[in-house]
Amino acid sequence: MVSYKELGLVNTREMFAKAVAGGYAAFNFNNMEQLQAIIMAAAETKSPVILQVSKGARNYANQTLLRYMAQGAVEYAKELGWENPQICLHLDHGDSFELCKSCVDMGFSSVMIDASSKPYEENIELSKRVADYAHQYDVTVEAELGVLAGVEDEVSAEESHYTRPEEVIDFSQRTGCDSLAISVGTSHGAYKFRPEQCTRDPKTGRLVPPPLAFNVLHEIEKKLPGFPIVLHGSSSVPQEYVDIINEYGGNLPDAVGIPEEQLREASKSAVCKINIDSDSRLAMTAAIRKVFHDKPGEFDPRKYLGPARDEMKKLYMHKIIDVLGSNGKA
Repeated sequence: MVSYKELGLVNTREMFAKAVAGGYAAFNFNNMEQLQAIIMAAAETKSPVILQVSKGARNYANQTLLRYMAQGAVEYAKELGWENPQICLHLDHGDSFELCKSCVDMGFSSVMIDASSKPYEENIELSKRVADYAHQYDVTVEAELGVLAGVEDEVSAEESHYTRPEEVIDFSQRTGCDSLAISVGTSHGAYKFRPEQCTRDPKTGRLVPPPLAFNVLHEIEKKLPGFPIVLHGSSSVPQEYVDIINEYGGNLPDAVGIPEEQLREASKSAVCKINIDSDSRLAMTAAIRKVFHDKPGEFDPRKYLGPARDEMKKLYMHKIIDVLGSNGKA
């Protein structure tokens, strides 16, 4: 059993209590360069940050290495001048009690149990079981009610089902979860909406996605005043990165995300955590493709992963400062 406190990590309880105006970013990472970029941006802006690891990323990186990477992230942040780093290591979309337990035992400070695809009572039962175990070790738990469409790692759903406001009080009380992921129109992946769900800007020809269901979000806020709400699938899919990828040999037609102005509005509500994954993947891929195009003889990973890391840092700082407003909160 490894306590996250021994690694210098924090859970989300105090973090979310402070997030009255302006939510915190939860950035997914899969490798060292992504982790470096996240920590550099968070340290420079003094922003609390949630490092998210999916089931697939955990298998890819190895759970033991992840433990030491998280500990190293804390020490790296201190090296960069962040005296008291507020860094949370969070399991994203845990799909079983066994996986969540393993993460708690290996030093994660927060876990998500996603049983949203199961019947309501089964979702409650599994979420409560995870919360009961995690809370013994002061690990915070996120649960999900409602279904997001899209594809991201092992998470896949054809259609979204908005969270029902009339269920949130019963669900949160019976599960004992610390935060609640809801469905109000966000979606996983770089293709968050089908073209027929969107309109097209007559000037640019780009897809314009439908607005988020803020009426549902506000109803949930009324039912659960002060309770931390989480938005998954909140990447904006920056078109400049899509354009670069397509220009240099990629094929991402009609990739579209959540407009940043809607995320700004959401972060001013009870939304305390906004998950961003696809945007960093796009930034990384765009930078690498450009290097390979400009320097086709390059084969030193440092020469293409270094620019990718720099581009991701720029993206993360933009999200922290211009979208979520979490800079200076640590």
